Amino acid sequence: MKTEIQTDHQQWIALANDVLNIEAEAIQALQTRLDASFVAACELLLEARGRVVVCGVGKSGHIGHKIAATLASTGTPSFFLHAAEATHGDLGMICSDDVVIAISQSGTSQELLALLPGIKRLGCPIISMSGNNESPLVEAATVSLDVSVAREACPLGLAPTASTTATLALGDALSIALLGARGFNKDDFARSHPGGRLGRRLLVRVGDVMASGTDMPVVTPGEQLTNALLEMSARGLGMVAVVDNTKLLGVFTDGDLRRAIDRGADVRQVTVDAVMTTNPLTIEDNALAFDAVSRMQEHKITSLPAVKNTQLVGVVTMHQLLQSGVV
Repeated sequence: MKTEIQTDHQQWIALANDVLNIEAEAIQALQTRLDASFVAACELLLEARGRVVVCGVGKSGHIGHKIAATLASTGTPSFFLHAAEATHGDLGMICSDDVVIAISQSGTSQELLALLPGIKRLGCPIISMSGNNESPLVEAATVSLDVSVAREACPLGLAPTASTTATLALGDALSIALLGARGFNKDDFARSHPGGRLGRRLLVRVGDVMASGTDMPVVTPGEQLTNALLEMSARGLGMVAVVDNTKLLGVFTDGDLRRAIDRGADVRQVTVDAVMTTNPLTIEDNALAFDAVSRMQEHKITSLPAVKNTQLVGVVTMHQLLQSGVV
């Protein structure tokens, strides 16, 4: 028998709104449970000499994958262990120095409960994440975290929806609490994310992409503006730096040229330091290249002198940053 498909668009939107409201309520309800149990769980995870092993099955397993990945990427060594696979040999992946996070909304998942005796024999602390505080899983746990929900967002009350969202949110809360406790910073994050655009943004420094040495457009104070224009044209970076023995005094750009002409300056007679921008924006050579992008966008410019202290060491342009892949 063919099921009739509903095509009431307003009903779709109404159901979607219900889902979002129910799941938001489930997350907000967690705030009242951030108590001594949450602190105890953080302490166990922070003090672990081994790794954090996240276990689950079914939808809880999918959530466990994400929690393990977030922990690992934010400074807490972690991996996911499928409960069913663990009963067929993968339990050997757990060591006595590890801490186990066991996830089951019902707290009665047989695949998960079957692991508990082996984990107990190893002496590993168990942190349960369950919606049933009277379940065998919670009773066996060293610390239990309550992820119960008033109702699922599924109108049938069957598909894990609000409960998985709440569990995922609490896993994120654990991860970020540990990140803060460890003093995990951007450089640490970059080391665990070397691939893709995110990795490029966190790893590439200004010094990696800037023009330096003889590739820098440089003139000294007192030079004729015509010479500065030739230098700027030859290097093709849209600006020329005015330096005194590597100390940056100012920059001259296309914008400075237009302003000089507007003021009636004789470009054949004036010196570059008379029309340059003094105290220009700069960036340290060891700064993240992405920070250079942000600064250029904020000030609507396309190049920046790179300095070490007050000494000019390079010039970085938006074109170079685009080529480096950080944009």
